[in-house]
Amino acid sequence: MILEVKNVTKVFGGLTAVNDVSFDLEEGQILGLIGPNGAGKTTLFNCINGIYPLTKGSVIFRGQQLNGLPTYKVADLGLARTHQIVRPLNELTVRENVMVGACFGRKNMGLGQATEVADEVLAFVGLDKRAGLLANSLNVAQKKRLEMARALAAQPYLLLLDEVLAGLNPTEVTGMVDTIRKIREQGITIIMIEHIMHAVMNVSDRVIVLNYGTLIAEGTPAEVQGNQEVIEAYLGDPDLAERLLEEERG
Repeated sequence: MILEVKNVTKVFGGLTAVNDVSFDLEEGQILGLIGPNGAGKTTLFNCINGIYPLTKGSVIFRGQQLNGLPTYKVADLGLARTHQIVRPLNELTVRENVMVGACFGRKNMGLGQATEVADEVLAFVGLDKRAGLLANSLNVAQKKRLEMARALAAQPYLLLLDEVLAGLNPTEVTGMVDTIRKIREQGITIIMIEHIMHAVMNVSDRVIVLNYGTLIAEGTPAEVQGNQEVIEAYLGDPDLAERLLEEERG
C-alpha cells in the first residue's frame, strides 16, 4: 500500500470535520473522493499532507508515518497536491511557477535541473507556449493546468488533486481527464476530489464517499453510484443527486 489512512479524525472546536476515516490506497490506482459540499473532503486532504495536525488517527505513506511532519517534509517524501482555489505565484512566469515545484519537491533540484523539468512538465500539460508569460495572464483552465504542472514538477509518488475540473467547460474537462490518465500511466498514484460525477466515475479505480466528515461508502464506481446511502447524501444538492440517479439507471 502506498497510503494507509487509519481512524483519522479532525476536530475544530466543537465541530468534527473528519470523523474516524480509514482507507487504504494501492500504488498506481486513481481513487475518487466524493461527497456533498462541506463533507470534509478538502479537510481530509489537509490532514493527509500535513496542513492540519490530526486530532486522532494516523497517516502512513510508503511505510512512514506522517503524523506531526511539516508540509515541506511531506513534499520531500513524494506527496504533492493541487488546491481547489488555484494559487499561482502571479509575479513569476509560468515556467518559474513550475520550477518552484521542482526546487521544493522530492528531489530538491537546483535551478538548472528545475528549468529542464519545468519545460518538460509544461509540454506535458500543454502550457509550453506560455512558459515565458506571467502566471496572472492565464485563464482559469490554464491556471488549473499550471497548478497541476507545479505539483508534477515535484516528482511525486502520490498526487492529490482538489477539484481540478471545477470551472472547466466540457471540452476542457475531457482534456483534463485525459491528462489525469496519462499521469497515472507515468506510475503516479492519484486521489482526486471531484463533483463532476461522470468524470470521476469514469477515471477512478475506486471511489470513497464522505458525508458530514464520515466515510459512508467505498468501492468500485459502479458499486458506489448504486449505493442508496450515497444517493440520499446528495439529496441536498439536487443536480448531483440527479446525476447519480441517472448513472445508476445506466
